[in-house]
Amino acid sequence: MDDDTHALIDCRNVCKNFTNPAGDLFAAVNEVKFQLNRGEIVGLLGPDGAGKTTLIRLLTGLMKPHSGSISVLGRDSVKKSREIQAIIGYMPQKFGLYEDLTVMENMELYARLHGLEGQARVTRFARLLEMTNLARFTTRRAGKLSGGMKQKLGLCCSLVSNPDLILLDEPTVGVDPLSRKELWSILEECAKEDHMGILVSTSYMDESAYCCRTLVMYEGRLLMDAPPADVIGLAQDMCETLHTPADLNARQFQSRLSALPGIINATPQGNLVRVVVPPHHETRKKLEKFSPEPAIPDFSDGFMTLLSKHMDISLKDAPLMDMGQINNTDRDETVIDVHDLVKKFGDFIAVNHVSFSVKRGHVFGLLGPNGAGKSTTFRMLCGLLPASGGTLTVVGENLRTAAARARRKIGYVSQNYAMYGMLTARQNLDFFAGAYGMRGKIKIDSISRVENEFSLTPYMNAQAAHLPGGYKQRLSMACSLLHSPEILFLDEPTSGADPLARRDFWIRINDLSERGVTVIITTHFLGEAEFCDNMLIMMDGMMLAEGTPDDIRQYASPRPDGQPAALEDAFLAITKAYKEKAEKGGDS
Repeated sequence: MDDDTHALIDCRNVCKNFTNPAGDLFAAVNEVKFQLNRGEIVGLLGPDGAGKTTLIRLLTGLMKPHSGSISVLGRDSVKKSREIQAIIGYMPQKFGLYEDLTVMENMELYARLHGLEGQARVTRFARLLEMTNLARFTTRRAGKLSGGMKQKLGLCCSLVSNPDLILLDEPTVGVDPLSRKELWSILEECAKEDHMGILVSTSYMDESAYCCRTLVMYEGRLLMDAPPADVIGLAQDMCETLHTPADLNARQFQSRLSALPGIINATPQGNLVRVVVPPHHETRKKLEKFSPEPAIPDFSDGFMTLLSKHMDISLKDAPLMDMGQINNTDRDETVIDVHDLVKKFGDFIAVNHVSFSVKRGHVFGLLGPNGAGKSTTFRMLCGLLPASGGTLTVVGENLRTAAARARRKIGYVSQNYAMYGMLTARQNLDFFAGAYGMRGKIKIDSISRVENEFSLTPYMNAQAAHLPGGYKQRLSMACSLLHSPEILFLDEPTSGADPLARRDFWIRINDLSERGVTVIITTHFLGEAEFCDNMLIMMDGMMLAEGTPDDIRQYASPRPDGQPAALEDAFLAITKAYKEKAEKGGDS
């Protein structure tokens, strides 16, 4: 146990350089300086490519800095790298669980690696299993766990040696709000009870509330090292809610507002749109006709305000619409009709009599905790999995009898990046166009169209594996839209994306919606559910709630500050009520 008076991490003017695919040298970490003390939870935030993962790997001793120094638990990160790796906890983005081993076998393996034996192991395992609620699942194979349970098991394995310091690289990506809350409760207990120092990188702005301090990075530089309240304070007197005009929905209004000069951020909240704009900017005069009301800033507002001082965050490549009226014809046509849908795997019912419908040009969200059955429902909608019962009609085709014809009318972007990494962007587009049966001029014109639409020209000859994260997402969407599908299925497309990437993504989705493309999306980021026309919340394969964002919001208690209730609060209230009823043996 190290002396409490010394910092667990002392990072001094650290630089790490890399060469990009074009052969140019750039600083992934640039003169970064900070300390982390015992009992602190410090959040590491920044847009895609900010240097967060590189910094964490430098702290573990897996990389050597080109200049500066790093002391971890009093040890030099270069000279004592193996010692550091043996005594800290480290959970990378893709934690190495052994999926054919059980929960207990995984924990035992990591315990042996850290030399934890005898009664100390028994005592430590008992506490970790209690903290994570995994005691009932010790004999289940890791590969059979839900996403949230896998992350909890990964955290257990990182904590088996009861380290003084743990480094976590985006541990909550792809994890539902309920599991995210449970993971953060575990980290708070470790900091409070064990006086552990914890550094967590995250793309969820709301998770800053759990942190003592936040480190905000951009292009390798540390822009701010401060408590979350100081970051929020950057947007003081800059936030307003605007009332959506009658001829637009909130998502359409948000797209148009995002194009205005000075708008740092715009997000829908029911029938309102929340904007961040400097107090004396001339754009404020244009907003007066939308009955603006002051809003309380949150961390995302402060984060975007901070970035706007260091980079141009205006929308350049995304399609933007004017403030005029749009054509909403044909939006009453039902293009997906699901009735009494059932999916069984042996005796297990993954989807239990689910019914809903989606209209043309609408954005429909499938939400639920990990293991709720939404991914199974999603795969049946795509024609990738046959239903066990019920009816499922997509653009007039019955998927039980005409799945091939229906699939020609849909596009699909999978949760896991599905491009061929060794092929260039152009080669990927050519391959997928061929897979859709395109030939000759039709194929050339389609590739040219999506290249321009997604601003891919600078990267067309770059290998897909080396594209920036945001452009990987653009390429995935471009490939799925080559054949101009009527319906686009998106499986957690913004998992791990920062607010800038999410904003640009939703501008594009709104453009597709206005052109009549129907969008079905699964997401664990409840802020994104605000962009949906309607949504369905599932748990244990069953429907718990369905409706518009404002319908779902009614399940949450009103906020004392008068602001609309957060959808995440409603989601947690809905799933909590279901669990309590199920535990009491009620008819769920």
